[in-house]
Amino acid sequence: MRLDKFLKNARLIKRRTVAKEACDQSRVSVNGKIAKASTEVKVGDIVAITFGTRTTKVEITALAEHVTKDFAKEMYRVIE
Repeated sequence: MRLDKFLKNARLIKRRTVAKEACDQSRVSVNGKIAKASTEVKVGDIVAITFGTRTTKVEITALAEHVTKDFAKEMYRVIE
């Protein structure tokens, strides 16, 4: 699954276009490497997103094309 689509489906970022812009501005990394929006992610990858001075790290636990609000929180696990 594409990184920008995962960020939107997991509801870490509200819109896919905003997720793409964050990737284009080098605010998102996968497994410690700056990632483009088209980067393919898989279960077990560590995604770090920088919002201003705050960085959120999550581990991908599930991938799904169509997600309900309740299942979105089960797609990732927040890492300290």
